[in-house]
Amino acid sequence: MPELPEVEVTRRSIAARLRGARVLSVRVGKPLRWPLGCAPEGLVGSRLGEVMRRAKYLWLPLQRDADRQHAGMDGGLLLHLGMSGSLAVHDAAAEPGPHAHFDLGTTQGLLRLTDPRRFGAVLWSSGIDEAPAAGLLAHLGAEPFDPALTPQVLHAACRRRKVAIKTLLMGGQVVVGAGNIYACEALFRAGIDPRTRCDRLSLPRCTRLLAALRETLGRALELGGSTLRDFSDAHGVAGAFQAEALAYGREGQTCLRCGATVRRIVQAQRSTFFCPACQRRA
Repeated sequence: MPELPEVEVTRRSIAARLRGARVLSVRVGKPLRWPLGCAPEGLVGSRLGEVMRRAKYLWLPLQRDADRQHAGMDGGLLLHLGMSGSLAVHDAAAEPGPHAHFDLGTTQGLLRLTDPRRFGAVLWSSGIDEAPAAGLLAHLGAEPFDPALTPQVLHAACRRRKVAIKTLLMGGQVVVGAGNIYACEALFRAGIDPRTRCDRLSLPRCTRLLAALRETLGRALELGGSTLRDFSDAHGVAGAFQAEALAYGREGQTCLRCGATVRRIVQAQRSTFFCPACQRRA
């Protein structure tokens, strides 16, 4: 947490508000995962472009103001929310709390990163395709809604691997976005046992899995993501997808599809929830 739906919900909640805003101030609090990578004052005077997302990263492009040739720097900020981070836009520069580790003051509000566990990051890069941003994004898999990600592409990638399908989904090297909640839910909807080895999945099963993953993530976006502890968008609105979960978090409860008992196992140090009757191994 936060996963792709939560990051995309966050992007949508800040993009329109900050588009075209001029940076007035930058405050860096306690250290995050990596240093900012530039002098904070060097960002002052830049204008924000369209906020973009790649997997669970946000990219905030910054450009020099055309009317102030020597103000700010061209490039952008790559943001990651880590395990517990959230972004909010404030109308006024409120006093930062103990977990407020980065502020970007602009003409259209104060963007603040709050991260109790400090696993998040704000990193300067001269471009999204330049180091260090390019290095962090280089090994990411396809976006789940990318038309180029076809069932055939997914099937070919699965045939080259012998790990459990749940492990592959969460790894992010073939397709991004399937964090623990959404991987469990997609596999349930597709009727695939999470322990099934990737190379044993047929093309029809990969077709069902890709459709289920897109359905799951699409519904999560509609509901504002999932809030298990403290996630909220930039307006303070919590997600509601967890209330519709068919497998995740339902250990010992009756399967809503067949009436069997939902089980929990541990895979790659994460809890996996599934129905042994509905979800079959290949």
